[in-house]
Amino acid sequence: MGRQTGAGALTRAGTGSADRLDPFALPVRFAAPDAAADGGERRVTLESGRVLVDRMVRSMTMRIAVPLVQFSGVAIRLAPGETSETDRVEVVLAHRDRALDVPLATEPMDGDGLAEWRSWGRSLNLPLLIEELDGLRRTPTETLGAIGVGRPRARRRYALLKGRRTRFQAKRRTGKLSAATPVHRGEREIIARD
Repeated sequence: MGRQTGAGALTRAGTGSADRLDPFALPVRFAAPDAAADGGERRVTLESGRVLVDRMVRSMTMRIAVPLVQFSGVAIRLAPGETSETDRVEVVLAHRDRALDVPLATEPMDGDGLAEWRSWGRSLNLPLLIEELDGLRRTPTETLGAIGVGRPRARRRYALLKGRRTRFQAKRRTGKLSAATPVHRGEREIIARD
């Protein structure tokens, strides 16, 4: 995965902050690995509403434009290395067709993988997914369609104080009825009528 620099040359994305893709600075152009493409690489343009994939297969150039709503979400997965120290966390723009998955970030296990995952999900307005080692993708929270299901939050910000009167109500005095309170019955009201 690479990022387009100011001079227009594509560089490989590493773990340094200078090569990190910014999810809040769309559109972003970068190179991503592709085993089926010539040269083992494809060029990806990620815009706010669509993803453009340019690749060359058997000397034939093709451009694939996929609307962002066709992607199922932003997935995080573990990429096992040769040793446990080389294990990495990958953040991927997940599609039902695995050939259209777009790698967004690769971080070491103790890096900022979770922060990248959440940032990309917020930026692209897509659900967050977790990819298991067997390839199954699931959401980390319960959902009913696009609505999250869970315990309801307290309606008031300070739920402990919900039984107390508000600051504005506390300034006013409450009325008190006593035996001396005048009650007018059977009298004609003095109001303006036609």
